[in-house]
Amino acid sequence: MKIVHIDSSIAGREATSSVLAKAVVDQLVSGQQAQVHYRDLNQEGLGHLTDEVFSGFQLDANQRNEAQQAAAKRSESYIAELKDADALVLAVPMYNFSTPSTVKAWIDHVARAGVSFTYGENGPVGLLNVKKAYVVSTRGGQYAGSAFDHQSPWIEQVLKFVGVQEVEFIYAEGMAGGNAEQAVQAANQQIAELA
Repeated sequence: MKIVHIDSSIAGREATSSVLAKAVVDQLVSGQQAQVHYRDLNQEGLGHLTDEVFSGFQLDANQRNEAQQAAAKRSESYIAELKDADALVLAVPMYNFSTPSTVKAWIDHVARAGVSFTYGENGPVGLLNVKKAYVVSTRGGQYAGSAFDHQSPWIEQVLKFVGVQEVEFIYAEGMAGGNAEQAVQAANQQIAELA
C-alpha cells in the first residue's frame, strides 16, 4: 500500500489533526507492507499561486525561468506522489470556517489542467486515480453539514475533480467548547473502525 500523508496545522505534528491523521496512517498500514510519503505543508515553503508560477505551468520546461522551474518541479513531485498512491491522508484543521491557506496553496500546485485533470466530452476528468482520501478535520465548534462548513464540501469537490475516487471525513468537532476529549475519542473510534 502506498500512502500520501499530509499535515497542515500551524502546530505541526503535535496538533490534534496531525496526531489523528497519524493514527489513520497507522490503522491503514497495520499488518501490511506500506510506503508513506509524509509532508508538513508548513515546512514546504510553498507560497501562494502567482501569475509567474501559473504562467510557468503552461510553458515547456526549457522556456521556464528559474522560479517557474522550481515551482513546476515541486508541483510535479506532489502530483507524482498522488498518481502513485492508493490513499491520501490529509490533516486539515478548520481555520476561519475553511482550510489553512497552505492546503489551498498545495491544491493550486496539484490541480493542473492536462496533468492532474483534463476536459473530456462530458466535462472534467481526474487523472490521479487515488482510491480513497481520509480527511481528518479538527474544529473548534460543530460545523459538519452546516452553512458554516466551507471546508468539507470544497475539499471533497476538488479531490474528486483531480481523480480521488472516494473521500471520507473524520471529524473532531467542538474542540473549543470544553468537549475536546470527547471529540478526540469519537474520532479515534471512527479511525479504529476503518477497513
